[in-house]
Amino acid sequence: MLWVTTTVSSTPCCKRHADPPHRAWSPAWLRLLARLAGALLLAGVLAGLGLQARADALTAEIGPMQLDRSDDGLLLSANLHFELPYQIDDALRQGIPMYFVADAQIQRERWYWSDQQLATASRHFRLSHQPLTRRWRLHISSTPFSSSGLGLALGQTFESLDDALASMQRISRWKIMDTAPTQSGVSVQLRFRIDLSQLPRPLQIGALGRSGWNLQLSRTQMLEDAP
Repeated sequence: MLWVTTTVSSTPCCKRHADPPHRAWSPAWLRLLARLAGALLLAGVLAGLGLQARADALTAEIGPMQLDRSDDGLLLSANLHFELPYQIDDALRQGIPMYFVADAQIQRERWYWSDQQLATASRHFRLSHQPLTRRWRLHISSTPFSSSGLGLALGQTFESLDDALASMQRISRWKIMDTAPTQSGVSVQLRFRIDLSQLPRPLQIGALGRSGWNLQLSRTQMLEDAP
């Protein structure tokens, strides 16, 4: 008789641990994260605006004015520092003339009433590009340019836009008052801006309220007392 012996063996199996449940974010935490993200975004935007404003302040300004009394009257000299915004530069290169105005206002301080306005003066500029010759033309007039023509405006031709701008930015011995004031407490305010009213009507509408068309400079300086 044949005996059969069998052996039963078993191998212990590894016990698997269940994966821990994912932690769910509460609505309060989600709101807090959203607020933090919004605050960081706002801080970045404000920082960018601050840098842009600082760059604009550095590149757009009027240097110290020189005010001279002479037999001809009160003379003003100054240097303007600015760069043309992209939209203005682009319009010029497409053959659209751009107009600028320099205004001088002479006032005398009065402690008992509003300041007394002694005189005003204006100088008008017309800057244009001639595509055929690739030259730049600058006209200067004491009166606004009319649609009928340039009138008696003085004109100069330049090889580059930088040369034309340099001429426009340099004001030399401009007579802003026929008789130089002798009173004390007299101030002169010089302003320079683009004249949007001279642009074609469609451009006027498109330029209103847009920063790319904004170019304004201003400086006020006291006139030294007469000896």
